[in-house]
Amino acid sequence: MTPTSQAPATVSRAGRNLPAAIGVGVGLGVLIIGTLLVRKESFLVVVAVAVALAVWELRAALAKAAIHVPLVPCLVGMVSMLVSAYSGGPQALAVTFCLTCIGILLWRVADGVGDAVRDIGGGILVATYPCFLVGFAALLLAADDGVARVVTFILVTVLSDVGGYAAGVAFGRHPMAPSVSPKKSWEGFAGSVLTCAVGGCLAVVFLLDGRWWVGVPMGVAMAVGATVGDLTESTIKRDLGIKDMSNILPGHGGLMDRLDSLVVTAPLAWVLLAWLVPNH
Repeated sequence: MTPTSQAPATVSRAGRNLPAAIGVGVGLGVLIIGTLLVRKESFLVVVAVAVALAVWELRAALAKAAIHVPLVPCLVGMVSMLVSAYSGGPQALAVTFCLTCIGILLWRVADGVGDAVRDIGGGILVATYPCFLVGFAALLLAADDGVARVVTFILVTVLSDVGGYAAGVAFGRHPMAPSVSPKKSWEGFAGSVLTCAVGGCLAVVFLLDGRWWVGVPMGVAMAVGATVGDLTESTIKRDLGIKDMSNILPGHGGLMDRLDSLVVTAPLAWVLLAWLVPNH
């Protein structure tokens, strides 16, 4: 048997270095929990840095398709959206998003009108995904029990990935979207729904002092959202002909490869928790 006849033992069926992925995941979890416990506003700094790197990655990826996203208004808008959402609520987030889109338009047109529509469209995509969507994490944080809400949101989303991976590796037989993500299966999706529902029930009861059944619809909705977020980024990467947005995180890829599910589930978590577990 030649040395190249089988993959290294550290590479999982999903094509990742599993020990490295676990190590990085634990490290990120410690960083997030640490900032939330020390001072919850410091979590916004971590989010801003992470999303800024994700914007840089997405911009570089889109450049492969000759879409040149205006970087400065996207970054300024992202920070402004986080701050306005935390301090001013959902209306302030919406206004800041609109101002960011206008800023992208003016910034790009100032460089000339050639291919401007394409670049402006790419800029608005980046301003929306991930910048605007991650603003809902700031809305979660702004509540009196914001730390518990953010931990619940992140925990349930992570459980979607964990449950989907475990069930997919063990039972995956029927591809969900083979043309977009060949390794994602319906069995894995069922595992995501189950772990999210269970994790949601536990988080709502022990972190938010809510009713246990609230975790069921929240878990199901967030499993769907996390899957949609993952498939959305996979579609973008497949269209651009790349595997990962970058290699900044060993075993994971880039920051955007980790934020893809979180940015989609953040609005769902905010809406569902505001409705079913109101902040008193």
